[in-house]
Amino acid sequence: MNILVCIKQVPASSKVEVDPVTGVIKRDGAQSKMNPYDLYALETAFRLREQNGGTVEVISMGPPQAAEVIKEAFAMGADAGTLISDRAFGGADVLATSYTLSQGIRAAGDFDLILCGKQTTDGDTAQVGSEIAEWLGIPSVANVEEIREADNDHLVVAMDLPDEIEIARIEYPCLIAVDKDIYVPRLPSYVRKMASKDREIRILSLKDMEDTNPQHYGLNGSPTQVVRIFPPDVNDKKEIWNEPGQLLGDHLARKLSELKFI
Repeated sequence: MNILVCIKQVPASSKVEVDPVTGVIKRDGAQSKMNPYDLYALETAFRLREQNGGTVEVISMGPPQAAEVIKEAFAMGADAGTLISDRAFGGADVLATSYTLSQGIRAAGDFDLILCGKQTTDGDTAQVGSEIAEWLGIPSVANVEEIREADNDHLVVAMDLPDEIEIARIEYPCLIAVDKDIYVPRLPSYVRKMASKDREIRILSLKDMEDTNPQHYGLNGSPTQVVRIFPPDVNDKKEIWNEPGQLLGDHLARKLSELKFI
């Protein structure tokens, strides 16, 4: 079984800079980490490889420093990795991102199963996986909380829906987006990290895509535009009152009234 896992480098904190012109996050030089939900997708891929054999590859889209999450995936057990990186891809919305990833996946090879995390912590749309499947013309299932059966031609999965657990049988090639807690992700191994430190990461740019029209990527290919994006305001104001019980209660009541909470 040839498995591909889509992973992403996301900001390590909410304190990020935003380009005032384009409205997109400035990722260059920012502290970053692997998207937490992608760790569950990776672990799922490794468990399936252990059960059925095959390979686990990863693919990511981002600036050159996004190669760090691919190296982390190597240290966890991934066999190969591809980075889709080109300035033409910058500023993509969900649709352009999914299209770029689908083009990169076509260029990367043939895969039986594509795995994604439920969503990313920077965008939180939970739409990219399903849209990748649409571009590739393959079936997809989201919110997968359990894999109940896996062999060489299909999966049986349980989906966590709002009012019920739904069971689905899905044949390869297909894409599934897994929810958190499907498995406990393994930690990167120092031994694997050292063994893979010189492993080549394949880089794909616009010229490597089947569709090389720059109007279909990045800001040019994004039908939605962000009007404004900003980090949340930090409210660190506080007051400390050292008073007896009755006075403290009166003080609290006045304060709540002053703030119009009561």
